[in-house]
Amino acid sequence: MPEYLETQVDKFFFKVATDRLYSREGVWVKKEGASVQVGLTDYLQQLSGDIAFADVKPVGTEVTPGDEVASIETIKVDAVIHSPIHGKINLVNPKMQSEPEAINQDPYGEGWLCQLEVTDWEEDSVHLLAPDAYFVIMKAEAEEEAKKL
Repeated sequence: MPEYLETQVDKFFFKVATDRLYSREGVWVKKEGASVQVGLTDYLQQLSGDIAFADVKPVGTEVTPGDEVASIETIKVDAVIHSPIHGKINLVNPKMQSEPEAINQDPYGEGWLCQLEVTDWEEDSVHLLAPDAYFVIMKAEAEEEAKKL
């Protein structure tokens, strides 16, 4: 079970898992051997709202940073989720088909989107953020969003 950096902004509580890296857009990657799991951060899933539908690209799809790996639909938004790294999808979370709400319920655990076979980790990882760096960015964005309420 990962440890978390936690904060409260207005009435919202946000967690950032400390055992993975992050894109500025709120996508996390967790390295496991030659693959990484990919998912949405707690902040991004809360900002998006209750996820009603998640469509992940099929196994075998090759992606580069910025390519679509998934799309989600909520009452608030339809959003495209972009890959933060180079790789090939080698596993799609089966829960995304039948239980997309797992993203909301457990964004750092059961709610992962897909697994990528990594093709250029050394290059890609330098463009990702450490948990504490993402935490600072996320908190600032959450504070800006809270001003809009």
